[in-house]
Amino acid sequence: MSKVTDAVGAVRAEWRDRYADSMLALVIVGSLAVLLGATLLQVSFGAYPLTLSEAWGAVFDSAVVFDADVWRAFLLGGDIPEWFTQRQFVVWNIRLPRVLVGVLVGANLAVSGAIFQVVTRNELASPYVLGISDGAGLVVLVTLTFLSGLLPLMPVLAAVGGAIAFLLVYLIAWKNGTSPVRLVLAGVVVGTVFGSVQRAMFFFINDLGVVMSAQAWLSGSLLGTDWAQVRIALPFTIVALGLALAVTKELDVLLLGEETAQSLGMPVEKVRFAVAGIAILSTAAAIAVAGLVGFVGLIVPHMVRNLVGSNSKRLLIGCAFLGPALLVGADVGARLALSPIQLPVGIITGLVGGPYFLYLMRKKEDIGSV
Repeated sequence: MSKVTDAVGAVRAEWRDRYADSMLALVIVGSLAVLLGATLLQVSFGAYPLTLSEAWGAVFDSAVVFDADVWRAFLLGGDIPEWFTQRQFVVWNIRLPRVLVGVLVGANLAVSGAIFQVVTRNELASPYVLGISDGAGLVVLVTLTFLSGLLPLMPVLAAVGGAIAFLLVYLIAWKNGTSPVRLVLAGVVVGTVFGSVQRAMFFFINDLGVVMSAQAWLSGSLLGTDWAQVRIALPFTIVALGLALAVTKELDVLLLGEETAQSLGMPVEKVRFAVAGIAILSTAAAIAVAGLVGFVGLIVPHMVRNLVGSNSKRLLIGCAFLGPALLVGADVGARLALSPIQLPVGIITGLVGGPYFLYLMRKKEDIGSV
């Protein structure tokens, strides 16, 4: 009888894995389709309008795509080739970098949110809710305002600020251990304090231009991003996402609970802080180039988890695709909704994420723990 039960259980597990893999494939394909459509729309509209067919031809222009010197200029810095036409310049040097920054920011925020939710075993956790974004944001705002010479080190400095915020959250929440509710409450406290310091800094800035740019940054915006922001975020994103995928087994063990993880020989606190460091670096790379974009790190992991389950590898891969699709799509909406006025993308993600989060609260009675 036990052999039959084991066989049935194995078959069910195999079907669950197949279903999860098929849903992950659906997430990837759907996200790529949304991303492609949003990219074509982003490239088409502006002072230099293009039809969708012209936008398609410009995005997949073989003269640019397969030219090593062009990519060297884009990714390492340098002069754009003289043979660039006006269309190629507008598409590849102005509009596509904004899409690429959106891809990097969306992937980083979604993956970091998923990691924080696993590490804390709390569905409410995200870089924003835990105060990580405000800690990193405060350091970035100080750098933008007073230490502009350190701009190339922005992700590193933001990571330091995020790490300090995370440590404060843990210290405040710790009382013979932590709990999902205590971590969220501590994150709210730390985020409120750091956010208040950010707002107070505006009273010490005399340059109106700096005030306006800082305000747009606090709202979360991709306006004015170019290849310089891609060069800042790309290496940190590659490192952070690579490390995140390398620790999926550890994340799966953490999901089992502290007692089970310790019984399996895992040094829970060391692993938790090491994995949290990966999420902090990922968050910092996003904040350094786009500011405080809210709700992406909270909502995307929920959406992916509902489709592919809690397996960490599937969850992170799904987030790495759905996050960019959501953010680039939201940025297109932010750009076109009230054209010619361009809203910060953080406003659109807030308008979308807020109602979705309320829907989750109404639907799930046990929201809080993963």
